[in-house]
Amino acid sequence: MRNVLIALIAGAVCACPVIAQATRPADSDKPLIQIALLLDTSNSMDGLINQAKAQLWKIVNEFIPAKRDGKRPEFQVALYEYGNDGLNAEGGYIRQVLPLTTDLDKVSEELFALRTNGGQEYCGHVIQKATQFLAWSSSNNDFKAIFIAGNEPFTQGTVDYHKACKEAITRGIIVNTIFCGPLAVGISTNWKDGALLADGKYMNIDQNCTIVHIDAPQDAEIVRLSAELNRTYISYGSFGRLYQARQTAQDANAVGISKGSSVQRAVTKSSHNYMNANWDLVDALKEGKLKLAELKDEDLPEEVRKLNREQRQAYVETKAAERSRIQQRIQQLNKERAQYVAKQMNITTTRPADSLDEVVMQCIREQIAAKHFKCE
Repeated sequence: MRNVLIALIAGAVCACPVIAQATRPADSDKPLIQIALLLDTSNSMDGLINQAKAQLWKIVNEFIPAKRDGKRPEFQVALYEYGNDGLNAEGGYIRQVLPLTTDLDKVSEELFALRTNGGQEYCGHVIQKATQFLAWSSSNNDFKAIFIAGNEPFTQGTVDYHKACKEAITRGIIVNTIFCGPLAVGISTNWKDGALLADGKYMNIDQNCTIVHIDAPQDAEIVRLSAELNRTYISYGSFGRLYQARQTAQDANAVGISKGSSVQRAVTKSSHNYMNANWDLVDALKEGKLKLAELKDEDLPEEVRKLNREQRQAYVETKAAERSRIQQRIQQLNKERAQYVAKQMNITTTRPADSLDEVVMQCIREQIAAKHFKCE
């Protein structure tokens, strides 16, 4: 089944629209959280990429309870890879994989597509590109941060990291650095200096450490409900089926890489951070993106196309109510799971090595608080 889904997505790549920068109405007063992940994809970074794949959903979930002035923020992610010899040398061996987007399934898909090769790791250059070419918010109230991870000296390349980091913070963009290796080595190779220049935090991880997952009694039911949640989605438009196939494929990727990832992805899907108004009727109507009566029959799936106008509206409302019920159940199970895991962690005396999710989440907790975001 998974191979069929991957084939369907691959076959439609040429027809699929390019992911555009996330945009919001000019008068939107919703708070904004923007994160750019800059990942070293040179030969030694397979462990880093695997951690990013496995821990994406856990990191995203750190933002679920965040509010500012009682309002939930919009969450956007961008992705760059650098240090890969398969990339253009004149461009600094750098590629913008994704602009700032709310499409979390696409972020997951692209993470799983990354391959290591080479290379030459130009930290200053990739920071400069992310600063200059992403659609960062102009508001000083919004949280804007770059997280760059790698293991070579921060000084490589023709773009001075001093200049790049200072340019970023001048625009209100924090630069956090994550060195993949010993703390002292990262300091001696200027990773800490780069973070200090842009009001960021210097961190180090063991990119090859074993990811710790504590099995909980709620895990199986949470994952089962995640699959049930998919049946509440109603695709529409030219690319609706493609996006729906991507959703299922990313479920499979999460299950395949780790037990914890599939549980955390289910939690994300039960939250406001997981919105698919560009292809799902329930989310589109909820956000006021379109009106059901204005859709052409050919833009609707067969099960909706055969219904009259009143029946269509009732069908969508039924799916919306079912989705809400499942999401609430996942959230409740996740609360119970968190309590169980906390007790188990108190029992163990072994502290796991710092991994990508742990350092990023701790950093996020500290930095969004400075922007007056509160986590319930």
